[in-house]
Amino acid sequence: MANDTKEKILEAALEMFSLNGYAGTNIRELSASLGLVKSGVYKHYESKEAIWNALLDQMIAYYGEHFGSAEHLPPVPDSLEGLVDMTMRMVNFTVHDERIIMTRKVLTLEQYRDVRARELATKHFLTGLTDMFTHVFTGMMEKALLRKNDPRMLAFAYTAPISALIHLCDREPEKTEEATRQVEAFSRHFIKIYGAQGDVERN
Repeated sequence: MANDTKEKILEAALEMFSLNGYAGTNIRELSASLGLVKSGVYKHYESKEAIWNALLDQMIAYYGEHFGSAEHLPPVPDSLEGLVDMTMRMVNFTVHDERIIMTRKVLTLEQYRDVRARELATKHFLTGLTDMFTHVFTGMMEKALLRKNDPRMLAFAYTAPISALIHLCDREPEKTEEATRQVEAFSRHFIKIYGAQGDVERN
């Protein structure tokens, strides 16, 4: 029961932080949204800062498990079409999963206030994606699916526009369908340029 309450507190905190930011969220409103008094929240978390840190820990674990990270690397595709499929699965998940959407909003709002939020924003919006796709492209070059090149530079070139389109979905949700089509078109354009010639002809 206690664990259920702690989880509900974090869920409510994520929603409120994503809407109002850390400074704009207070424990009284958070507890009221859960039908609790302030002491009911403080029974599980000693402060708003403790809730914040627990929420960041949860974000890291959830993101790594469901999207991927340096510790949860995706499998290397066996074809160029497999790269497109993997990319679209990742993008569709990240633009439709409500927890991931709220996490991005929280990190965007709080990256200028909190050191951990800044580090996580850099990781999830830039370096983590580059690391994952460096692994993917290295493996695809070893399988002779991609032409030999600097895998890290290719990863950066591949993920930067996709990340920009994901942020567009957050700012303007009505453009999500259009943005995902652009991601797929970009992914196919990428493999036409960097795909090994033999595999391009097979696909």
